[in-house]
Amino acid sequence: MRAPYGSRPLAPAALAVRGAALLLALVALSRTLVHGLAEPGLALVFGLLVAAGELIRRDAVGEREPAPLAAAGALGYALLGESAGRPTAHGALQVIAVVVVAQALAALPRMARGRRTDADRAARRTLTVGFAAFCCQPLYHSGQAERWFGDGAFFPLFPLAVLALTALGDAVLAALLAGSAARAGGAGGLPPYGSLLADEVRAQAGTGVAIGATAAVTALGVAVAGPWSPAALCGPLLLTQVSVRRYAAVRTTCRQTMASLARSTEIAGYTPPGHARRVAALATAVGRELGLTGPRLAVLEHAALMHDIGQLSLLDPVAGGATALLPAAEQRRIALLGGAVVRRTGAGPEVAAVVERQADPYREQPLAARIVRTVNAYDDLCGESVGGPLGALEQLRLGTGHDHQPQVVEALGRVLARGGLTPAGAG
Repeated sequence: MRAPYGSRPLAPAALAVRGAALLLALVALSRTLVHGLAEPGLALVFGLLVAAGELIRRDAVGEREPAPLAAAGALGYALLGESAGRPTAHGALQVIAVVVVAQALAALPRMARGRRTDADRAARRTLTVGFAAFCCQPLYHSGQAERWFGDGAFFPLFPLAVLALTALGDAVLAALLAGSAARAGGAGGLPPYGSLLADEVRAQAGTGVAIGATAAVTALGVAVAGPWSPAALCGPLLLTQVSVRRYAAVRTTCRQTMASLARSTEIAGYTPPGHARRVAALATAVGRELGLTGPRLAVLEHAALMHDIGQLSLLDPVAGGATALLPAAEQRRIALLGGAVVRRTGAGPEVAAVVERQADPYREQPLAARIVRTVNAYDDLCGESVGGPLGALEQLRLGTGHDHQPQVVEALGRVLARGGLTPAGAG
């Protein structure tokens, strides 16, 4: 029996990351309490920046960094070596203490409203900011950074190199936690760690670049103009965050439209209850098994949800929704009509192309269409009681000569073997 939501045991990797972050935070807070704050004005400015970024964060599902302003402020403080031309006196442990306290204070209003805090993300930020601070602060205070990079045009290469290493470390932690969370949640078909890491590294090319650039500019701005420059320097990132929120709202509306359309075939009696949801979940797991990540996995999931929408053009429902028994020309017509509907939802041409090519020979299909075709056939065969899940898999293997790609069928078998063979209707 699966544990209730919110009470699942943590995977060892998540425990290790949280434990390391907690230990680092306790050491930093203890040291700061004993020795006091160096340059409290700077600490206050960056603490407020981190707290404000956390308060205006967006908790969208699957969002890589919901609080970019807080991340930029925390990294900017870690990179800071001068203020208005004078060397700073704060160290790496004070940077960690200020960031931890700012995150905790910002979490209080959210907790009072009954909203959950993301402990994994907080642990990641503590560790990545700590890494950047320990790379920068000792070198600044010893003068080694200036001896290595000089005090001219090449000096910005130092914080940029630290930011690149920090981004790589954050991607390593994010991939580790993503795999651990999926295993703890009972997800099947997990991709290799390398695929997860590559996905996280690619994600750094988006918001991660903006966060790193803002952090570097903020640190350099404070070094020249003083502690109040972050208010102006972080403005562009704040505007970017507003734009991202609007884009995310459009995407949410698109997802809701697709989910409603996917259910319409069930409500109208064209497909069995839960069919689209089961196919989407299982197809996504098979896609992970075959190494799909990021946008390619999202296209697969959306196409799997919408793969039967063309059946609404039929005058009478096909028994069990199994269109594979129809003539090839009729299957093609239904697929093309389904693709035309998907194009009007704003789901994107990639999703529509997968839906349109469901009736093509598998050798002419893109990988996502092959996966949807095979998983859809598996769910249909389970519903026809051809010997249960094992019988359905055997039928798919017999069809690998023409109807199904052998690698997709074997990936489906591995996913089902790990998660237990699930008959149609179980989900």
